[in-house]
Amino acid sequence: MKSSLSRLTLGIASAALMLFSVGCGSSSSSSNPNPNPQPQNGTVNLFLSDASTEDWATIGVRVLSVTLTPQGGGSDVTIYTAANPAPVTNLLQLDQLAELIGNPTVPVGTYTKATLTVSANPGDVTLITSSDPEAGFAAAPNTVIPTSQIQIKNTQGSSGSLTVPIKVTLVSPVVVTQGQTTPLDLEFDLSHPAFIVAHVPPAAGTTMWAVNFNGPCRHRPIHNIDRLVLRHTYGTASSVSQDNTTLFFFKDFPVYPPTNPETEITSTIALSVLADKTNGTLFYDLDTKTHATLNDFSTIASTIGGRYIRVAARYQVDGSLVAVRLWASNSFNNVWISPEGHVLHVNAGNGTTGTLVVENELGLPVPVLIDANTKFYFRTPEKAQSDANSIGQGPGFLSNLVRGFKVHVCVVDPTVDPLNFVADSVDIEIARYDGTITASTPNNFTYNRKFHTASDDYTVTLPYINIDTPNGSDPVSGTPITGFKWWYFTFPTIVDSGANAASDFATATGGAVNFEGSVGQFYAAGATYATWNDTNAPNAWAAPWTVVAPTAVPIGLAATGYSNTTTSFMISVPGGNNNITVDLDTTSGSASLVYQVDFTNGVITISPVDISTTAGQNTLSTNLLANTPVKVYGVPQVDGSIKDYVLFYFTGVAPSTTAQVN
Repeated sequence: MKSSLSRLTLGIASAALMLFSVGCGSSSSSSNPNPNPQPQNGTVNLFLSDASTEDWATIGVRVLSVTLTPQGGGSDVTIYTAANPAPVTNLLQLDQLAELIGNPTVPVGTYTKATLTVSANPGDVTLITSSDPEAGFAAAPNTVIPTSQIQIKNTQGSSGSLTVPIKVTLVSPVVVTQGQTTPLDLEFDLSHPAFIVAHVPPAAGTTMWAVNFNGPCRHRPIHNIDRLVLRHTYGTASSVSQDNTTLFFFKDFPVYPPTNPETEITSTIALSVLADKTNGTLFYDLDTKTHATLNDFSTIASTIGGRYIRVAARYQVDGSLVAVRLWASNSFNNVWISPEGHVLHVNAGNGTTGTLVVENELGLPVPVLIDANTKFYFRTPEKAQSDANSIGQGPGFLSNLVRGFKVHVCVVDPTVDPLNFVADSVDIEIARYDGTITASTPNNFTYNRKFHTASDDYTVTLPYINIDTPNGSDPVSGTPITGFKWWYFTFPTIVDSGANAASDFATATGGAVNFEGSVGQFYAAGATYATWNDTNAPNAWAAPWTVVAPTAVPIGLAATGYSNTTTSFMISVPGGNNNITVDLDTTSGSASLVYQVDFTNGVITISPVDISTTAGQNTLSTNLLANTPVKVYGVPQVDGSIKDYVLFYFTGVAPSTTAQVN
């Protein structure tokens, strides 16, 4: 079965907006005080990031602005304003990567809320299905969902100027301090069940897709900027510093949808990147088809100006950017055309050559030949030497990749027919494993993953990383963590770590529910972004963390009504012989997420129901009666029940029970 997670933190479709405040500026001399001191500012480096999904190739949005609200009141501070027209960002290409889209200055201070505004006119949200979605998905492969079938919820403004302002209360205040770096991460869980809801009519009819920005968005504190994996950045080089240490460029945005040849929108966003003087920056000249290792930019200083570049970079602890790999060409199409996306198929071949099929953002498969010279890199920005050196070479290494990994390929010759691409290098940006979880022990656990294309299925056992391996920080306290950690997807700030984390995880994922009949059993599900070459797994993958995802139960009917007394009901599903108990949590702060979905006169309405309140519980007990259509997402328990995390109940026209309702 498919785990339906989000930001991996989960890896199935989430988007996170990350704002990194890098304090800077000058201070006045104490011997010559300024009677009219100027406001001090910090620099906020603005990013977008997310996770992936099997079903979509594109979830395109136009981010118009981002603001921060000062503590104690005062006017919001705008930290990002898009160009006109606002560029489209395909959230699925980010897949937990961060894309640098701006670096505005922000007044020093404390901020408690953020507002992200997205454009919401017809056509401003683009949905394109993947080339191989899961069985039963509510749209065919490679389908551009018509604008008339997309309903953007909670819009404001007049026709032609519709927007959705997304307000987020920060878990802890963001303090922009001069001379320090402060990260802010705003997550959009794109595979959160309430983000994109498809209503499939029970008879022949038009499927409608509701896009709900105002539910799956939250703040997740980030404490280690040097662990952030950045998406490759495009730009137009302007100059090199006099000491040859720094390359200056203006950020470019590829045109979307892509043109042939692809062109760019050059912005006024000025960025800079350092050469890796210790490990060397790998420089690829795509016009001369040559490689070089640069410890500074002196050898290219006189020729790089005006050329298009693509850079794989990492942040240092002080907030500066270092180039790990750098590509340059006189043609923007040459630096852009190297395939980027999720691995769709892996064919190890005959030992001499193999094939890696990468799905691009239009949902089209791009085959890339892997030969003996192809090098594989794994992005580990917190480990400079590892980030700069390959972890494998040739087709034999393909056995270490599975469908769902996020990669960016550099081809030997971008001018050849795309069907004849040969990979020079493969950047593995995210090594994602996910699926049902079985055989959990305090030492390791097993993922069982099934796809629509059976040859992509895998079963893999991952050991936990060593108990002494540094593994980030607690998302709330900032306390350093070592060893394996895990959490439930709806509670990303409540992390189980330390000596008992692995045994706790084994207990939490040891349950199953059995509907019997043709439906069978459902197990716990989760997702992991694996790490390479831990001491517990030399030259192999290991699990630094796992997010336990709510298992998606087929859409069914309430076999009994919801009871306020037991805070539960029973569900039956087509083809199943057993009714299963669904337990909800009504505790404030950890209550199950409940949504009423109404489809009337062709319009979908998604209404959250707060069951931590008496009013919400009464609403649920009044409406969730026997035979009400329901969709449950929860974790199977050892007693055979489901601990519910997300619940939909449907009013108006009932949805089909033969297609997925995402």
